Amino acid sequence: MRAAATKLEWSEAKMWRIETGQTPLRSLDVQAMCLVYGAPPDITEALMGLAKETKARGWWHAYGDVIPEGFDIYVGLEEAAQSLSSYESDLVHGLLQTDGYAREIIRTHIRGIDDADLDGRVRFRLERQALLTRATDPPVFRAVLGEAVLRRPVGGREVMMQQLAHLVYVSELPNVSIRVAPFAAGMHSGVVAGPFMILRFPLTGDGVDTEPPTVYADGYTGGLYLDKEREVQQYDAAFNNVWEASLNEQASRRLIAEVAGSYEES
Repeated sequence: MRAAATKLEWSEAKMWRIETGQTPLRSLDVQAMCLVYGAPPDITEALMGLAKETKARGWWHAYGDVIPEGFDIYVGLEEAAQSLSSYESDLVHGLLQTDGYAREIIRTHIRGIDDADLDGRVRFRLERQALLTRATDPPVFRAVLGEAVLRRPVGGREVMMQQLAHLVYVSELPNVSIRVAPFAAGMHSGVVAGPFMILRFPLTGDGVDTEPPTVYADGYTGGLYLDKEREVQQYDAAFNNVWEASLNEQASRRLIAEVAGSYEES
C-alpha cells in the first residue's frame, strides 16, 4: 500500500479509505490506479464505468435532509473509528440515547420542528448506535457522564427511567465502558474542557495511524475538529483525568440504577 501511495502521490490514509470502501472513488482515480497496477485496457474501462455508476456512500446519506450541516463528516469518522472516548457533562451522548430522550433534546434544540422532521432526526440518531453492536469490529467506546446527566429530568420521569435503564444495558456490552463522574469528585479536567469526543482509527500493518486521531467538540451552532498532535495530547490528558476521577464501571452502574429508582419512586 505504501508503494502504491507513493506511485500515485496519495497518502496512505487515502489508500486505506479506498481499499476499505469508506470513500467514493472517481473514475479518473480508477484510471490512475489501473495504470500503476498494469491493468489491461478492457479491465480499466470496466472499472472506470463501475466507478461512474456506483458511489461508496455511507448509510447516513439517506438522511441528508435531516443531518445538521457538516455533521455527516463526523458520522463518517465515527463509523471508521476503532476507539471512541467521550465526556459529557450535561446530556447523555447521542450513541447512548433512547428514542424519548433524543426526541426531547431535538425538540428543545429546534423550536417549532414539525413531526416528520423530528421523526427523521430521531431515526438518524438511533441508527448511528448500530455501530456499537455491529458484527465486524465494533469500536471500543469509553464514556464518562457527569452526575448531572443522570439527575436532569429530560422529558420527564418515564423517559428518564427508560434512558437510565438503557445506560445500564449498554454498559454491559463487551466493547462499552460507562463511568459516572460524581459531584463528589469536585474539580476535574472535564469541568474546564467541556464535552468532547476523541476518535482513534485503525493502524496500518506498519503500526501507523490510517487517520490522525481527532477530537470533536459539539457546539450549539456547529462542531469543532482538532487533529494537531499537541491538541489531541491535551484532550487525552483531560480524558484520563476525568476517567480516573470517576466511579469505576460497577459503582457507576449501581449509581445509575439508584437514580433510576428515584425517578420510579417520585
